[in-house]
Amino acid sequence: DMKKTVLITGASSGIGEACARIYAQSGYDLVITGRRRESIEALAKELEEKHGISVRTAVFDIRCRKSCEEFTKELTEDGIVPDIFVNNAGLARGKDPIQEGSIDDWEEMIDTNVKGLLYVSRGILNAMYTKGTGHVINIGSIAGYQVYPGGNVYNATKFAVRALSDAMNLDLINSKIRVTCIEPGAANTEFSIVRFHGNSEMADDVYKGYTPLTASDIAQIIYFVTGLPEHINIQHLLVTPTAQRSSAYVNKSGLN
Repeated sequence: DMKKTVLITGASSGIGEACARIYAQSGYDLVITGRRRESIEALAKELEEKHGISVRTAVFDIRCRKSCEEFTKELTEDGIVPDIFVNNAGLARGKDPIQEGSIDDWEEMIDTNVKGLLYVSRGILNAMYTKGTGHVINIGSIAGYQVYPGGNVYNATKFAVRALSDAMNLDLINSKIRVTCIEPGAANTEFSIVRFHGNSEMADDVYKGYTPLTASDIAQIIYFVTGLPEHINIQHLLVTPTAQRSSAYVNKSGLN
């Protein structure tokens, strides 16, 4: 049995890193990308040594179309077609009302969450389609279902991810490729630190008074979904902490 390969974007922290760990542990070879060379290379070294797998790394910003094209071309030329493709790189910036929003923040979210996802998907999906099999995991969000105050443009990008996920399912119908959009609610990763531009007090406040999801929780769910028989396609999976019931409603009374 040939070793299976998992491609994960945004693997230097959070859900991406947690996915790298769970697949490595199960003997998959990895291709991991991210912007932080030190984190990506340290993770690769650790997982190779610990699990005896091969880890290929690429350090670039998915907002750069040329970098994405070069990356996908190199992979294809080396005969690497991922069996599982985790489209994870993404971020939120700011929580201002739209009339006061930072256009720089908007650009960064749109360029990463929508355009970046498309840049990487274009080359990878083409290769996967030629092969005819595989599993695509898009990391959406509860924000792609329900807009919340101050979410505006971030919400719009995650609504877009949900639409693109549905589109991929339709466009790949002549193959056995499955496409799943995993949609987490509140998960305590670097998400809020990034959103609030490094303000850890504001970030910590988001997760006070209840138990949020962890990156590892999401990675376990992704691993489960990709392990299902090939005739089963979970198209959407919305997961929240028990204390959260919608994008704007979280019980912070310490009940869970």
